[in-house]
Amino acid sequence: MAKETGRKLIAQNKKARHDYLILDTFEAGLVLTGTEVKSLRQGRASLVDGFGQLDGGEAWLHNVHIPEYTQGTWTNHSARRKRKMLLHRAEIDKLQQKYDETGHTIVPLALYFKDGRAKVEIAVAKGKKEYDKRQTLREKQDRRETDRAVSAARRRQR
Repeated sequence: MAKETGRKLIAQNKKARHDYLILDTFEAGLVLTGTEVKSLRQGRASLVDGFGQLDGGEAWLHNVHIPEYTQGTWTNHSARRKRKMLLHRAEIDKLQQKYDETGHTIVPLALYFKDGRAKVEIAVAKGKKEYDKRQTLREKQDRRETDRAVSAARRRQR
């Protein structure tokens, strides 16, 4: 069997970028069981309610939903169990420093395979207020309208 190369996206948390101000991102490996990997290879996962936590010098990922493998037997995994994230000590220390600040949290942004290994992109984030969310949405709409106007002007010039 040929070795996988590149990045294959499994799941993405688009709502996190809307609800949080992303301060810093990290890439972490995951400690998974065999049936979890098989379920991920089928492209089944959800990061919606997921969050990270630092406990005793280790990083843990909670509430990430990886459904049970359909062909699995009694060895199947629990869908929302906590999973250990693999990070370097310096990265954990950096995460701990930012995590200890008031109002900061660790959220998963994407779950993917990189060269055949399951990885999760996590971010240290700060929750946005409602008016910040509206402002971001307004800026996005303004950008979209200006892009449309520019492309329409270019079409008329031809």
